[in-house]
Amino acid sequence: QVQLVESGGGLVPAGGSLRLSCAASGRAFSGYRMGWFRQAPGKDREFIAAINWSGGSTHYADSVKGRFTISRDNAKNTLILQMNSLKPEYTAVYSCAASSRPFLARRVDDYPYWGRGSQVAVAS
Repeated sequence: QVQLVESGGGLVPAGGSLRLSCAASGRAFSGYRMGWFRQAPGKDREFIAAINWSGGSTHYADSVKGRFTISRDNAKNTLILQMNSLKPEYTAVYSCAASSRPFLARRVDDYPYWGRGSQVAVAS
């Protein structure tokens, strides 16, 4: 299995940017499709973006298209989420996850491996 640890969260003003990282260890990182999710207080976990093993195929939630970019560096076992033009409603705990599904999954249940999350707060 793979172990995941997020970093890079923090407090930013509305319109600002943050870059989240997810460091992977354990089983070969390049063998997994990866995703980012977020969970705001009192809400369900929400899909943000997914990427295939090579980084050549990505998929985004409509709410973040054009603002967020998912990427990966298999040589460094790292997943990245670049977040621009942040809004206060994006305040949440952001988590990375790994999937063995043969497609870019959006469902929480398709990701058996999760990091503990990184808090992002966007001030209005």
